[in-house]
Amino acid sequence: MEFASTVDFAQAARLLSRATRRLSFTVPGFRCPPRLVGVDRTIRRRETGSVVSVRVKGRPQAAVLADMIEGIVVSNGLVAPDADRLRSELWSVVDASVLAALSGAAVRGAA
Repeated sequence: MEFASTVDFAQAARLLSRATRRLSFTVPGFRCPPRLVGVDRTIRRRETGSVVSVRVKGRPQAAVLADMIEGIVVSNGLVAPDADRLRSELWSVVDASVLAALSGAAVRGAA
């Protein structure tokens, strides 16, 4: 399944940002697409924070989400086991959100 639009990407960015902040990590900015042609993800580091750029068009939703989550991990400079814990936490937030959206769609479709 692909993101239907950049609006979906923005919603995912907000969801991951809230979860990252709640877990007391630094939240990077998100944008799409990357400035470099031919890459799926880039990370720019600045004194004021990091920016994770992800290519959305033509990519599966899971691949985009994985790049966003990995961008958060890398921008926070984490290594195992802290990196693994953060990845797991963020994937659980994404999974819960996707399940809620799917169950809502199923209810709307049945009506």
